[in-house]
Amino acid sequence: MLRKLLATEPTSSLTVLRIFLAVVIFPHGAQKVFGWFGGPGFSGTMEMFTHTMGIPYLFALLAVLTEFLGPLLLVAGLFTRLAALVMGVEIAVAASLVHLRNGFFMNWGGKQAGEGFEYHILVVGICLALAIAGGGRFSLDRFISQRVTPPGGA
Repeated sequence: MLRKLLATEPTSSLTVLRIFLAVVIFPHGAQKVFGWFGGPGFSGTMEMFTHTMGIPYLFALLAVLTEFLGPLLLVAGLFTRLAALVMGVEIAVAASLVHLRNGFFMNWGGKQAGEGFEYHILVVGICLALAIAGGGRFSLDRFISQRVTPPGGA
């Protein structure tokens, strides 16, 4: 089962998707955990999620950890399918809870109440591609899956 979870095609395009997605998502996680990039930090984020938005503590914690640890796993290409699947679900939930009411488009001109959900569709699409195909050529997933002995010792 581990071999199937980690198996991936030796293509560089998956590596590119993985790295770029990690680069885009990591700052959001760092805002939530450390307060970097103008974020509220861990306590501020948890306060906002649990009290202001009414999200149960466990789900709020999972969202924070997903946006912080998920990109680290993606950069390494470790458990890519799982990290991408969880990240895709988390981003879809964020879009439905916060961004759906603001329409499709991002708020480039500052003329709408908040950001739309077009960015979220791209992220979910990339996550789905990675969840289906794995981490690609330069991933720990590929390295490990090639060394895990298949059932029967073949």
